[in-house]
Amino acid sequence: MLTQLWVGTYHGSHDGTRVVVTTTRDDEQPLLYGLECTCGLSQRYAAPVSLDRAAWRHTHPTFWDRWRQKLTALRHAFRLHPEQEPTR
Repeated sequence: MLTQLWVGTYHGSHDGTRVVVTTTRDDEQPLLYGLECTCGLSQRYAAPVSLDRAAWRHTHPTFWDRWRQKLTALRHAFRLHPEQEPTR
């Protein structure tokens, strides 16, 4: 019995890397629709509309998504290499 039907692929980029998101439908899972990205992201959704929106936005991040990603990266870099405490 065929339990997984290929639904589609989304091509795009995020974090400066080209990525491909593959969307599938698996009747054996509680949440039927899933996506897997070449970056390692894997998520499941109950409705195909939610899946399409998430896959499109993952491969085509908005300006605010890119800005949030940059701020997160800067915060992470600051925690790894904090500046010296200013002297009083």
